[in-house]
Amino acid sequence: MYLHSFIRKQTLNTNINECWNFFSNPKNISLITPPKMNFVILTELSEEIYPGLLIQYKVSPLLSIPMNWVTEITQVNKPFFFIDEQRFGPYKFWHHQHLFEEVQGKVEMTDIVHYRIPFGLIGNAFGNWLIKRQLNKIFDYRAKKMCDIFK
Repeated sequence: MYLHSFIRKQTLNTNINECWNFFSNPKNISLITPPKMNFVILTELSEEIYPGLLIQYKVSPLLSIPMNWVTEITQVNKPFFFIDEQRFGPYKFWHHQHLFEEVQGKVEMTDIVHYRIPFGLIGNAFGNWLIKRQLNKIFDYRAKKMCDIFK
């Protein structure tokens, strides 16, 4: 089994409660997703995440191919972290930790993604570089948007 990881950190010019209020509202996902991914939420959502929340959406993460994706919020520890996991979608495994820590009046946000690519050895040999490249583009876009939101 090949379990890959992706880690991204960003310091935001805000406090932990404001940061949590933004990230814990699932409706804000579309604000920080690159437009060319055609991200569309298909389910009615609450104003704040909770354990067991299922979010169904359509997204085009690779090669503009639309895919259905369902994630579940599995853990929440307000305002310090939450975890979402893929239930249905393009990966064999997807586990995304969103961590928030207040440091000197700002928030250090850490994303830790563990994922497993489908198609066995072929997927790992050829797909991981493409997926890491795409994840970097997505999180680069998000970092810029977060700087605009938390000036």
